[in-house]
Amino acid sequence: MATLIAVNVGLPQDVPWKGRTTHTGIWKRSVTGPRMVRRLNIDGDGQGDLGGHGGPYRAVLVYQLDSYRHWQKHLGRNDFVHGQFGENFTVEGLPDDEVCIGDQYRIGDALFEVTQPRVTCYRVGLRMNEPRMPALLVAHGRPGFYLKVLTEGLVQAGDDIIKTAEGPEGMTVADIDALLYKSDHPRPQLERALRIAALSPGWRTSMQALLDDTHGAGESTGNAGLTAAGAAAPPAWQGFRPLTVTGIAPESAGVFSLVLGSPDGAPLPAALPGQFVTVRMQPDPQGPSVIRSYSLSGRPGDASYRISVKQEPHGVGSGYLRQHIAVHDTLDVAAPRGTFVLGKTPAPVVLISAGVGATPVLAILHSLAAGKDPRPVWWIHGAHDGAEHPFAQEVRVLLTRLPSAHRHIAYSRPREDDRQGEDYTGVGRLSGAVLSGLHLPPEAEAYICGPTAFMDDMTKALVDCGLDPSRIHTEVFGSVSAITPGVLPTGARAPHLPASPLGSGTGPTVTFARSSLAVPWDSGYGTLLELAEACDVPVRWSCRTGVCHTCETALVGGQVDYFPDPVDAPANGNVLICCSQPRRDVILDL
Repeated sequence: MATLIAVNVGLPQDVPWKGRTTHTGIWKRSVTGPRMVRRLNIDGDGQGDLGGHGGPYRAVLVYQLDSYRHWQKHLGRNDFVHGQFGENFTVEGLPDDEVCIGDQYRIGDALFEVTQPRVTCYRVGLRMNEPRMPALLVAHGRPGFYLKVLTEGLVQAGDDIIKTAEGPEGMTVADIDALLYKSDHPRPQLERALRIAALSPGWRTSMQALLDDTHGAGESTGNAGLTAAGAAAPPAWQGFRPLTVTGIAPESAGVFSLVLGSPDGAPLPAALPGQFVTVRMQPDPQGPSVIRSYSLSGRPGDASYRISVKQEPHGVGSGYLRQHIAVHDTLDVAAPRGTFVLGKTPAPVVLISAGVGATPVLAILHSLAAGKDPRPVWWIHGAHDGAEHPFAQEVRVLLTRLPSAHRHIAYSRPREDDRQGEDYTGVGRLSGAVLSGLHLPPEAEAYICGPTAFMDDMTKALVDCGLDPSRIHTEVFGSVSAITPGVLPTGARAPHLPASPLGSGTGPTVTFARSSLAVPWDSGYGTLLELAEACDVPVRWSCRTGVCHTCETALVGGQVDYFPDPVDAPANGNVLICCSQPRRDVILDL
């Protein structure tokens, strides 16, 4: 019979880490005597990052003494104490390759249900003083698992662990963990996992994403269960290719479009509605290249690509395109990319934009109109006035091709010759009150593009209107918002060259495209992620060892080497920056 060896608790604390401070509850200490286990945790315990840990499905973390013995031998260590792996319950028995999702156990007065494997993040490596630990836990099939508290009660070390019910599909913790994190995702196994009612919502979403991606068409190569980037189709070509400017047209007072075609006149590979391309320019023949990304605004499937550019007052890229590029000129262009694309669900569609943010949602509207999509479609746009309202007539024509189209245009300061009811619907900015008055269907899929504050406001407003946050998609023109779980915020800094270069910096050039920054590589940085952090480039990560794919980034150009190798490879054309180094010059979509 399995036995509860130790009950371990600890409140979150601030811990120095890599020159920063992380807020974490990974440090636990064993306690004696009975402890009350409640729905969300054990008395005296707490979680530092509720986004990745805690909650009703992750109330209690379990780890096994057999795994302790395994790691002592594998790592050559004898300094472990109970709670070493951040677990609440140290147990004898209950191995990960025997315990099943949905199993129920009585311990003391409390009743528990197994809900998911542990999601390994960098903090277990911090606690173990072994940065590889997140990857090792997955690679060795020893993650540990979480319990949901079905009945609250007192527990204490020495209690017997009595199984009261078996998981309905017989899928072990190790099975489920490997199904998500490793490269093999058999459809029958995914279907089995989704039949387990006890499986936590987060893991259920990941399993569904993997199932949706196993269509056998070979369109994607990454792990859709870990990141939306993994579900994207591979880029149509690697690096840059020359495209010819075949047309230039004004769209509003500050926005103009360029049409790009193949120099030989052959049709370009089809782009998905909502994707973008990256353009490399050389404004100064003696200076460095300038790299910018622009959303495609034309009809997906056209033989050419249309990009639409806002002329910034001091914009190097937009200024060069506006003042120096003419029809028949050539630009270096990378293949269409991006995950802000029209989904395949039959749900109503809400398209919301402001200013030049109309570009990717316009491509989505083109796609809907081309198929005369029968779904209800809302086009909601905010502009200053008619002179600064791009694509106004084009949108009006496209909406007439849809059987159930709705339009709301807000002008913050309409001109005297702007016609209310014709050019615009209402005066003022788009707001929660405006969206509420449109009676948007809560089951809709929404796509938002515009300034960051605008997208934040619109997202909140849509949630207030009843839309599920998972159905709200946003596209960011500039740097992505950072994901650095548990790390306490410091004053934000603009991306910059490293303040203290580690060495000669004579390696390959690393270009952070969204941050307009090019930096010579030095091996002292260790990984592309660490170089980005040294430059204050916004980054996203969690495990830092090639497991979780949070850091997966589009590799616009160049090649990388991995050390350590990731547990599962990223999608073709992407890179895991947490465990990679540049083999030659690289361009990252960061």
